[in-house]
Amino acid sequence: MAAESPATAHRPIMLAEVLRCLRPVAGEIAVDCTLGGGGHAQAILEQLRPGGRLIGIDVDPVELPRTEARLRAAGFGAGVFVARQGNFADLPQLLAAEGLAAVDLILADLGVSSMQVDTPDRGFSYKEPGPLDMRMNPSQGEPASQLLARLSEAQLASLLTENADEPRAALIARLLKQQPVHTTHAAERLVRTGLHAALPNLTKADVKMSVGRSFQALRIAVNGEFAALDALLRSLPQCLAPGGRVVVLTFHSGEDRRVKKAFQAGHRAGVYADVASAVVRSAKEETFSNRRASAAKLRWAVRAA
Repeated sequence: MAAESPATAHRPIMLAEVLRCLRPVAGEIAVDCTLGGGGHAQAILEQLRPGGRLIGIDVDPVELPRTEARLRAAGFGAGVFVARQGNFADLPQLLAAEGLAAVDLILADLGVSSMQVDTPDRGFSYKEPGPLDMRMNPSQGEPASQLLARLSEAQLASLLTENADEPRAALIARLLKQQPVHTTHAAERLVRTGLHAALPNLTKADVKMSVGRSFQALRIAVNGEFAALDALLRSLPQCLAPGGRVVVLTFHSGEDRRVKKAFQAGHRAGVYADVASAVVRSAKEETFSNRRASAAKLRWAVRAA
């Protein structure tokens, strides 16, 4: 039996919960800020018919045209769906380019797509050997290997703490600065073997989590993810029409804290009529069948009328 391709393996996270919180209605205008594999977008588009449309945004120039082609093949023409390469930090400008001041629905899924993770030469995962790159847009910025080489040990430790709440940040920074690191396997091996040697009482699960957090912290830094999220959260109120709904899916505490604080502040200021009182998590069935859903946290807000 042939292995799944990245496209066929793609499963949108918490799809039922996203739809329940966004409540798409025929004729509305939606924005998917992180188009990815298009799973969320396709489900939303089906509920916007007739008369609605969706703008799909993604910073990744490699996956964007593939997803656009899949959605076109699914029957969504240019009149109902447009794909635009860009960073959601620039959402107001991206909407203005479409002749829109505000929209009814906004979705931002902050997880790395399965297509990116499962493509070794993108360098997001250590499951397969590949260059330590991690750039969402391979034509911009510096790869993670260059970032590692440029940062001092102290700067790297600070990055691991700030971006991933890594409890062993100082030790991992020292391990990663022992020698030049150019591949995902080399980075994983340095952290894994170094932690086992320095802290023999650590369980394999604890070591694996530290490795994962280290990769996460580097990816966030390489792509400026926190700065982009902060910009998006600031611009959401002006980009949502009165009564408009927004859903943000986060995958670690640093992201979730930012979303929670922004939504609560907006609610107190009267910008949002309602916000999630508690984080929404994936159902047990989804968590069991898709391990990537286990870390997902959903928060929603409704723009005041």
